[in-house]
Parts: sequence; C-alpha cells; structure tokens
Amino acid sequence: MARATPTRLRAGHKKPVDAAAPISLHERILGDIEGRILSGEWPPGSRIPFEHELSTLYGCSRMTVNKALTQLAKAGLIERRRKVGSFVMLAPSRSALLEIPDIKTEVAALGAAYRFEVLARRSRRATEADAGRLEGVAKGRVLEIACRHWAGTRPFCLEDRLISLAAVPQAGAETFVEIAPGPWLLARAPWTDAEHRIRAIAADARCAAMLAIAVRSPCLAVERRTWSGGAAITHVSLTYPGEKHELVARFSPIQR
Repeated sequence: MARATPTRLRAGHKKPVDAAAPISLHERILGDIEGRILSGEWPPGSRIPFEHELSTLYGCSRMTVNKALTQLAKAGLIERRRKVGSFVMLAPSRSALLEIPDIKTEVAALGAAYRFEVLARRSRRATEADAGRLEGVAKGRVLEIACRHWAGTRPFCLEDRLISLAAVPQAGAETFVEIAPGPWLLARAPWTDAEHRIRAIAADARCAAMLAIAVRSPCLAVERRTWSGGAAITHVSLTYPGEKHELVARFSPIQR
C-alpha cells in the first residue's frame, strides 16, 4: 500500500505544502524563523536578526529575506518596526474585568521581561478636577505619579495615578523606585470597594510618544478608583495599545 506523503504548513499559507517537494530559499528562511518562534527559542519581544544579517547567513539577497519577514508579519508572528528591526510578536494580554490585576503578572503571562519606570512624581494640593476623580480630597493633598511599564523591549502600559495623602500618608515618602505604585498600595492600603471605567480612545501626542505608537492609534483606557472603608485611596488611568490588550470577564446568570 502506498504511504501518504506528509505535509507541513507555513506561516500565511492556507493550504498544506507537499513535504516531498523542494522548497525555495525564502521558504527555508520562513520555516527556520517560524520554528524558532513556535519552539520558544525566540520568546515574545525578542529581536530577530536584521535583514542584512539574515541575507549573509543564508547567502541570499535582502529581497528574499524581506519576502519571508513580510509573510511572517502578515501571519502575526513578528512585528516589523521601521529603522528598529523585527521582533517576535507579543500575544494580547488579558485582564479580568472584575479584578485588579498586577501589571507585572500580566507581562509575565506573555513570557516577556517586566520592568517599570517613574516618569514623574510630585506632591501637591488637590484641585477641583482632582475632587472629581478622588472623593473627599478637595482641600487635601495628593501624590501625582506617572509610570511606564515595559514588556521586553516594548512599552506595555502607561500609568497616570493620583493617591490621596489623607488616606495613605506614607505614600508621600515613598520613591516607588523598587516597587510600582499599584502593588505598593495593595500591600499598605487594601481596598474594600473599586470602580472600573473602560473606554476606547485615540492616542494623543504624549501617549503616542510614551507607548511608541502613532498619534491617534486606538488605545484601551482603563480608569479605576478604589476606596477603603469609604475613604478614597487612589484614581489610576492605565492606557494600553489597543491591539495588545483585552479584557475578559466570566460570570453566571443571577439566580432568582
């Protein structure tokens, strides 16, 4: 009995390719890179070799390499950034809609290295606008913090936060160099009530620069307020590139 010829799939191909048929050099490059990504040898966020490096390695033209990389990008396996290079694509992160996730945990779930940086930090008297975001701070003081969170080499999330110093006075002396504001607050001022507000927004100039995306790119903005025993603790706005994040909720019908 004749044995069936094995088949294989290539990134972007809708039909199986005959494994017995000779493959082109572009298909070989495609398969090698795809294999390293899917095996985990090149984890999410990793930069793959530049076009000129691959053309030297395979002894071919940059046009051949470009063809393979373009196909991988269309398949969603890599992301090509002009003048920077090509990177293994990060899978969209997930947040539970009714929980307060730790950003570090979200990034770790993607298999990427996490870090954060404090962009701005200042203590000041609350304004009327602050009172609309944090109840009961109209005559008090707040700590205003801006942070950027990273997943590997890519900006993951932009954080803008207000902390009521009346509710959490020890925040005034904290530099937030070793630990991000979110987990620091959870450890020192556990919340009893929380409110989420979720919006789709277009990136303004500041947001675009901080997240390395184009101005007016779609973003997901998650605004959160927390209270402890009725006292407002913090208001935070987390801005994610739209295609990199999704919110998930699992629930059951109310029993009557």
